[in-house]
Amino acid sequence: MKAILTIIAIIFFGTLATAQDFSKEVKVETTTVGVELNIEIQETQKETEVARLYMFKNSRVKKALSFRTKRNKSKLA
Repeated sequence: MKAILTIIAIIFFGTLATAQDFSKEVKVETTTVGVELNIEIQETQKETEVARLYMFKNSRVKKALSFRTKRNKSKLA
């Protein structure tokens, strides 16, 4: 019972203490500055390129890795 009354008293006095704080709102002076944007737009030329379509993923890599040399060929005994 004593603990409950102590907690209630602490909450009561805490709210009274915060209610007594009176702070005025300070108005801030604002300044406005004009902004200039100098943007140059560059027109790009369209380049037509031929694109190769492969049926399988990584076909360039597989083709490059599957190269054969003369020494790779099997020899007949």
